[in-house]
Amino acid sequence: MAAFEASPGVEALVIVLPADLVAMGRQLIGDTLRDVTVVAGGERRQDSVAAGLAVLPASVDLVLVHDAARPFATVGLIDRVIAAARETGAAVPAVAVRDTVKRVAPGQRLVSETLPRDQVWLAQTPQGFRRRVLEDAVALGASGVVATDEAMLAERAGHPVAVVEGDERNVKITTREDLVAARVSVAGPSRVGTGYDLHRLVEGRSLVLAGVHILSDRGPVGHSDADVLCHALIDAIFGAAGAGDIGRHFPNTDAAWKDAAGLDLLARCMAIVAPLGWRVVNADATIVLERPRLAPHIPALCERLASVLGVPVGSVSVKGKTNEGVDAVGRGEAIAAHAVVLLAPAPPATITRPPTDEAR
Repeated sequence: MAAFEASPGVEALVIVLPADLVAMGRQLIGDTLRDVTVVAGGERRQDSVAAGLAVLPASVDLVLVHDAARPFATVGLIDRVIAAARETGAAVPAVAVRDTVKRVAPGQRLVSETLPRDQVWLAQTPQGFRRRVLEDAVALGASGVVATDEAMLAERAGHPVAVVEGDERNVKITTREDLVAARVSVAGPSRVGTGYDLHRLVEGRSLVLAGVHILSDRGPVGHSDADVLCHALIDAIFGAAGAGDIGRHFPNTDAAWKDAAGLDLLARCMAIVAPLGWRVVNADATIVLERPRLAPHIPALCERLASVLGVPVGSVSVKGKTNEGVDAVGRGEAIAAHAVVLLAPAPPATITRPPTDEAR
């Protein structure tokens, strides 16, 4: 939408949606600079194009047809197609193939022909047409001719179709893997964050890690519950997301966090980074404590953390180590934790379709 609105050659926009999403059209599209018409599509691509063409203003003489599944079209690409379609009547952006192309016999895995690479181009959208050319193409489709795009129908209707330079980045999102790759290209690659926390151990305090109470004669002292495991993970998550640290979001000078549970702070941390477009992929933490032994509690710790982080239990690792009698931790006077977290771009929010009449 942003690219088409930014093109000086575009004056009207029509969005074709599945019929059950038309009522949600404005919500899906968001704010726009130009007036936008939303119309229900049809069973096939060519039916949807016909529906969109039918509501275009009569003054529009040049029409572009674009797949919403290609979100990376640029203003430059749009303008090239407009210029070529105005000159020739129909134009399609395309990129030349680099690989050797084989024609395979239908229903078989046998090569029937090797096609010359210099004659094979991969078509993209937007495709541009003089209105009368697109009307001829739509009419041919309505007569029963089936095609995979409007340029093919225009060809069949006898109109020449020019090829203009496409854009390698103008990819079509078809599979879940395509979507993941597209998210990475927008948000950037995954990020790694590290975290560290240490608290003194004193008598009269409980030892609580990730909501698991561990029998001990001493526990960590701090403004909150001094859960070094959760605190280290929080710092790792904030660090990977570029969102500061635990002290910035949950300062020990704020009474609101007095005795706050580590798991609660971890959940609040996740609520902060989620709108920034990040999700946890996996987490690895090491707790350094002389005694008691943590091995019996590791499964419970992983389960508690996985639930809050929103990942499978197998994506969380917690290890217990001693410091071999070295320094305050080794003397049993303190507990420490180190954490590493991998964040990845979060998938887009799922659109919930309204219930059908039958479901209602």
